[in-house]
Amino acid sequence: MVNTVLGVGPGIVVIAVVWIAALVFGVMLLMRASGPAKLGVIPVLLLALIITLVLVFFPRSPETTPTFKEVEIVDTLFIGRYVLLAVVSVAFLVALFMLLPFHFLEPVYAKSLKTH
Repeated sequence: MVNTVLGVGPGIVVIAVVWIAALVFGVMLLMRASGPAKLGVIPVLLLALIITLVLVFFPRSPETTPTFKEVEIVDTLFIGRYVLLAVVSVAFLVALFMLLPFHFLEPVYAKSLKTH
């Protein structure tokens, strides 16, 4: 990579600097400020969070593509697999519709009346 600092890109360095500055400023506010001024830490941390989210979700440039070509996996049995699935589906439907008449036409025998 051309623009790296210690092996990381400039975006990571900017995020690290923003968070270090926010933490230092927050600690200074907590130690030196008194009363409601201590609540100034909340906007500082929210600002650092917003800057981080903007840098993460709206990158300046797209990710770099690898220099090597990735291995492309091709399914050579695509058509055969779908033909087999179609044959099995048709066989299942035929068997189902051949069993339905046996289910509906099963005789129902009358029960004998018991006389006392």
